[in-house]
Amino acid sequence: MSRILKIETPISESQVRDWKIGDVVYLTGTIITARDQAHKRMVKFLEEHKGMPFNLKGLAIYHCGPIVKRLNSEWIVISAGPTTSMRMERFEDKIIRSLNVRLIIGKGGMSAKTGEAMKEYGAAYGAFTGGAAVLAARLIKRVRQVEWLDLGMPEAIWVFEVENFGPLIISIDARGGNLFEEIRFRAEKNMNRIIS
Repeated sequence: MSRILKIETPISESQVRDWKIGDVVYLTGTIITARDQAHKRMVKFLEEHKGMPFNLKGLAIYHCGPIVKRLNSEWIVISAGPTTSMRMERFEDKIIRSLNVRLIIGKGGMSAKTGEAMKEYGAAYGAFTGGAAVLAARLIKRVRQVEWLDLGMPEAIWVFEVENFGPLIISIDARGGNLFEEIRFRAEKNMNRIIS
C-alpha cells in the first residue's frame, strides 16, 4: 500500500531507502532545476575537478525549464512544469554518484542505468504530472539563487525554495523497483492475453 510522505530537505539516504514505488511525496525545502545543458556542464565540472556554485547534497534535481521574470530585485516563477527526463539519461548516473543527489523529479521516467545508480547510491525518481506547470509555480515560494544564466533561462540552474511540492509519485526507488517497467510488463501481458 502506498504512503503519503511529507519530506523536508536535506533528504537522508536512509529516508530514500525506505521509500517504495507508489509512495507519494510532498517536498518542502530546496530543489534545483537542471536540464540538458546544465547537466552537461555539471559533468564537465566533475571531469575537470571544479567545484559547483551550488550544493546538491541531500537535495532534489528537478528536470524543468521554468519561465521566470524579474520584478524589481526578485525573480518570480510564472511556470515550472517538468520536462522529459530521458533527455538527461546520459548524465544522471554520474550526477547521482558524484553529487549525493537524493531525488530526481521529472516526467516519463529514466532507464536502467540511472535506476542502478539510484539503487547503489540511495536516490529515487519522483514523477510530477506533466501539464501542471502553473500548479508547480505556485508551490515555489521563492528563488534563492540562479547560476549559469548564460545558458538561457530554461537551461540555467534555478535554486527554488518550495513548500509541499508535489504530488511526486515515487516511480523508481532505491530498492530496484521501477513503476514504469511494472506497468509496461502488465500492459504487454494484458495485450498478449487479449490478442491470443
